[in-house]
Amino acid sequence: MHRGTGMTPNPNNKREYIMFKRILLKLSGESLQGKQGYGIDDERLAQYAEQIKSIAQRGVQIGIVIGGGNIFRGLSGTQRGFDRVKGDQMGMLATVINALALQSALEAIGQPVRVLTSIRMEPVGDFYNPAKAIRLLEKGTVVILAGGTGAPYFTTDTGSSLRALEIKADVMLKGTRVDGIYTADPEKDPKATKFAEITYDEVIQRGLKVMDITATAMAKENGLPIYVFNMDVEGNLEKVINGEAIGTLVKP
Repeated sequence: MHRGTGMTPNPNNKREYIMFKRILLKLSGESLQGKQGYGIDDERLAQYAEQIKSIAQRGVQIGIVIGGGNIFRGLSGTQRGFDRVKGDQMGMLATVINALALQSALEAIGQPVRVLTSIRMEPVGDFYNPAKAIRLLEKGTVVILAGGTGAPYFTTDTGSSLRALEIKADVMLKGTRVDGIYTADPEKDPKATKFAEITYDEVIQRGLKVMDITATAMAKENGLPIYVFNMDVEGNLEKVINGEAIGTLVKP
């Protein structure tokens, strides 16, 4: 990892190294389920909020996209008879619910945060535009970008690539429940081996389910690095910002 390195003052006026100045953090909705296996787990939510606040205090500018799979997944809804457009719209609303939950958790510990939505729904959140998001980021406000792209047939992975490019993020950090990208699903195949680095083309050619093809192609075409790591281990987000090699870097 090398893009976006810089020195940023911390709250104690000491200068310390951070790997990235501005990030887009992608969180899955399923990760918010925690141990309970459904909905939003308060303990997991609080843990995420503390990790996010910790790096925000060091001067890292943070945009966040959260999926909605813990509440409703549009594509799976179509398999149960939902119209695809309606199903995806329901999924978008699920991401807004998760965004509001994370906003509440961050506000509870004193971290400035705003929710911007891809579909107008004031006063739930402000209507998203890149310039507004960047202004908030530059002020030290965590910005949660809810509602996906605002259009059906696009996943929150694609929404993450799009938003990362729009806010000029140095990297997309994809927080998952595994510690990187493997040759196969490590939860199913004990022989699966982990990549320290991998190219976009390899991800696509191997059919690795890191992100959907549209999201990966968008990142590739615009030179956006993706770093996949285990967000569920407390302190891991800070380790990534410190440059510790705990996950997998996807690069050209």
